Order: sequence, then structure tokens, then C-alpha cells
Amino acid sequence: MSSAQIHSVFPRELSTLPPAVRRIDVREPSEFEGKLGHLPRSELVPLATLPSAAGAWPRETPLLLICRSGMRSMKAARMLAEQGFTSLSNLEGGMLAVHEAGLEVEGSGASEQVSTSQRQGTSS
Repeated sequence: MSSAQIHSVFPRELSTLPPAVRRIDVREPSEFEGKLGHLPRSELVPLATLPSAAGAWPRETPLLLICRSGMRSMKAARMLAEQGFTSLSNLEGGMLAVHEAGLEVEGSGASEQVSTSQRQGTSS
């Protein structure tokens, strides 16, 4: 297993990340375009396809992993660490926290408000 450290990034820190950081969203396509939307400049790579997709990526490229609540993205970061990636960050709280912070999102189904029931959902 790799000794790569996985850093936590909070929504308010997103604007401080250098442009070289690739934003990898590991949710499903319906979530990426759904009510929570997605971060500008993020790339959709569903978790199930991540190991094969990442095979061609340079191991030193800085990556920010994103999901709904931060759970799947942490799992993705751990998987990538095992593949030898050295610069990994997890978006703490995921897209739910992005909405809580009132930050800009994109996506055809993105809504301005996220209901309490969605916020308390069990899937990540």
C-alpha cells in the first residue's frame, strides 16, 4: 500500500487550489447532472470506472476527488493511493457541503436549494 497522504479540502478552500488540480467527480452520471450539480471544471469518472481510467494518468498529477458527501471520494482517493498517486485530496462533505457553502455549481438539473431530506440521505 502507498504511503501517500490524502489531504482534506473544504468547500471554502476550493478557490485557493491551483488550476493544475484535476477535479475528479466519482458519482454516477445522473448525480453529476442532477440536483446537486457538479463543480466547474470537474471531470466525471464514476467510481466503478476509476481504476481503469486512472491507469493512463500521471501519478504525480494533483487530484481532488469529489462525490455527494465525501465517502465515495475518500474510497476513490484510497484506491488511487494504492495505484501510486502521490497528490490526493478529498472534498470534505462533498457536493452537499458545496451547497451548504453556497458555492457555484453547474449541471442541467442543479437546483438552488437542497432539501433537508436530501442532506440527510444515506447514500454518499
